[in-house]
Amino acid sequence: MVFAPAKMGEVGIAPRHAPLLTALSPGEVRVQDADGNEVSIYITGGLLEVQPNRVTILADTALRSDQLDEAAALASQQEAEEALKGASEETDIARAQAELVEARARYRAAQKLKGKR
Repeated sequence: MVFAPAKMGEVGIAPRHAPLLTALSPGEVRVQDADGNEVSIYITGGLLEVQPNRVTILADTALRSDQLDEAAALASQQEAEEALKGASEETDIARAQAELVEARARYRAAQKLKGKR
């Protein structure tokens, strides 16, 4: 099984799933093997493609739990919140909101993948 943060909500992809192409939000992708072992990976968004025998995720950034720095993620979240407060133009606000969503998702993933949630 593959669980991924699609734009419209989390999706679960089981073996022999129907073909699918969807946009992904920043968050955690979980891959579960037949024995129930699970691997978690943080992504910054991207695309998910499902074919009859393959799931492909295209992401700008993908990090395993040992690569996530909780302190850096918290600092990024705080910086994004400050940027949003200071944004005045519509494009600045949209960019700041997107950065805040990504920073919050990275911080939540860092906490969860490090076993704090």
